[in-house]
Amino acid sequence: MKVIVQNNQIERAIKDLKKKLTKEGFFSEIKERRFYDKPSIQKKKKQAKAAKRRRKRMRKIPRF
Repeated sequence: MKVIVQNNQIERAIKDLKKKLTKEGFFSEIKERRFYDKPSIQKKKKQAKAAKRRRKRMRKIPRF
């Protein structure tokens, strides 16, 4: 990943880098890997994440 610093605007470059990392899911990945989860817990988290995505997708579908 690359962020170009223009006119010595380091704060702007850091902001852009954080935005790119967040969009890519870097911070959530680090948060998930911080502690060990048993396989059963991993499975439950994966199912909960899928259900959340499903609910979010259903909200976006227009209803007539």
